[in-house]
Amino acid sequence: MSTVNWESVTRVAGRLAGRYPLEGTYHEARYARQAPGLVARASELVESETGLTGTGTPKVAVVSRQDWVANNVESFAHLIAPAEERLATSAGVGAGIGRRFVGMELGVVLGLLSRRVLGQYELVLPSDDDGFGDTVLFVAPNVLQMERQHEFRPDEFRFWVALHECTHRLQFVGVPWLRQYFLDLVNELVASSEPEPGRLARVAAEMREASASGTPLIGQTGLFGVFASPIQRDVIERVQALMSLLEGHGHVVMDRIGARELVTQQRMSQVLKARRQDPRTALFMRLVGLEMKMRQYEDGARFIQGVERHAGWSALDKAWERSDNLPTLGEIENPVLWLERVA
Repeated sequence: MSTVNWESVTRVAGRLAGRYPLEGTYHEARYARQAPGLVARASELVESETGLTGTGTPKVAVVSRQDWVANNVESFAHLIAPAEERLATSAGVGAGIGRRFVGMELGVVLGLLSRRVLGQYELVLPSDDDGFGDTVLFVAPNVLQMERQHEFRPDEFRFWVALHECTHRLQFVGVPWLRQYFLDLVNELVASSEPEPGRLARVAAEMREASASGTPLIGQTGLFGVFASPIQRDVIERVQALMSLLEGHGHVVMDRIGARELVTQQRMSQVLKARRQDPRTALFMRLVGLEMKMRQYEDGARFIQGVERHAGWSALDKAWERSDNLPTLGEIENPVLWLERVA
């Protein structure tokens, strides 16, 4: 028996994803024809800007929200498959309830994200002869909706989104060890998902301490972080530090190239920043753990800019040399500490 009810995940996410009126129209078809050219142009500029070198040509796909959900459900299932049998065997009483809860929470997260995400670099699902993922995805309904809602120039907005995703691709393709390091972190997180005796008592005690000290009962990692074991929290911090570096790097690169190439880059950047900080969804994002995702852009960008301010853009090359050089979560907040350690 699977430890996650994937049918439930897909069903919940699909309901929340909904459909956009222009989905499946000639607007989407035109975008699909444009996308490979946008990726090719963006890849050249990102290589020049970052010094990272890509190999091969990625697949490019313009997808619906439902397609995006299905792709990510398949990715998650692929990632945790090695640990499924062990976790299912040790689940014990209450496993059915746990499966439904996990399926519901993951479905809600994917459903919410499917309405917001503009693009994604898929590195998990095999897409070539080597068994590695290498696909740049664009979620057409969300891109089209943003263009019309904010009156963006389609050619500029779509290229700007492509810059971000091509930067992520160059990070994983241009840094030979990074893909495996990321997958190892995920495997470590899954492997640490053993039943923990006294977990509820521990969580209750921690929440009482948080309440007494005035700190938030639910942090950036949401309900998952509340119930995570100490070992899992350590891995989560490393994942968060890595993703802050990658998202911040991607954010700075797309803005920097966009400022040179696109007339409307500044306005597009301001709109997306305001979208991430929308207070109407703040509580919900905290509950499901998406606040951490939203903060990765801001914290990571400040780290990248701080490193450049103190030591120059080329100092970032240290982060790509080996995994020991990756910044910790504390160093993301204080880039000087990172520079002192790796310089």
